[in-house]
Amino acid sequence: MVKGSNESGLTVALAFAANVLIAAAKSAAAAVTGSASMVAEAAHSWADTGNEVLLMVANQRSRRAADINHPLGYGREAYIWSMFAALGLFALGAGVSVTHGVQELLHPEPAADFTVAYLVLGVSAVLEGISFRQSVRQLRSEAPQFDRTLLEHAVRTSDPTTRAVFAEDGGALVGLLLAFLGILLHQLTGYAGWDALGSIAVGLLLAVIAIVLVDRNRRFLVGVEASPTLRAAIIATLLAIPEVERVTFLRTEYLGPKRIYLVASIDLRGDEVESQVAERLRAIAAELETDEHVVRAVLSLSTADQPSIVG
Repeated sequence: MVKGSNESGLTVALAFAANVLIAAAKSAAAAVTGSASMVAEAAHSWADTGNEVLLMVANQRSRRAADINHPLGYGREAYIWSMFAALGLFALGAGVSVTHGVQELLHPEPAADFTVAYLVLGVSAVLEGISFRQSVRQLRSEAPQFDRTLLEHAVRTSDPTTRAVFAEDGGALVGLLLAFLGILLHQLTGYAGWDALGSIAVGLLLAVIAIVLVDRNRRFLVGVEASPTLRAAIIATLLAIPEVERVTFLRTEYLGPKRIYLVASIDLRGDEVESQVAERLRAIAAELETDEHVVRAVLSLSTADQPSIVG
């Protein structure tokens, strides 16, 4: 079957460490310069820092083993906590940035010490770039397994924490550029409104990212079928088992990051009695469940009139 990656914990931890440093630096720069764009960037980074904490909780809680009350495990908790993080990005990051930008636009105040602002933006870009590179590396290593481009996999991956880090760090780099342009135009023209517009632009960018992340988590909570590539791999795995002659039905659903629930109808070779058939089905299901990505496999017999499926 398609192989997975165990790097999501490292990706989130690196993003958290970077955001703590960035948020502190931006807050200090905002206090010194009075720049609206820098205030927006500080709010953005503190929101990201809080989000990384929620994403670490998502990783931890979703990996808990199944128990009597949750026989299919806790994998979907990853989508719940990741959705909380996305809502926080919308309310805190986007809300504060837009609100402060509008206030500054209505009552513009000149900023000072532009050099400090540029220095902090430059350092922030380096740190954000390091964190972003880690998420890109993880997604790029996984994308070929699903026959996807990097961006397609970032949007469609079942791992919400890696998607969140990729989106937030990518948005942070674009936000830094918007903040730089707002501060630069403020310095060149003397009009503080440019700085305020930079803050509003950063806020709108964060709002779009948050909405996309909320929608993706909503989809996985409702239920998402495995990709065509993964379906084909599962069918190939079943047909490679000597006892299986045909596969006539396959239903998969993600129960968490890289964790699926599998239901299939198969045609067995031979014509054994019912008790032996039940044992063979359970043995095949148990073999499928040895794959770390299959939480539960449920198999039934095909009827003679059911056509075989491919892919």
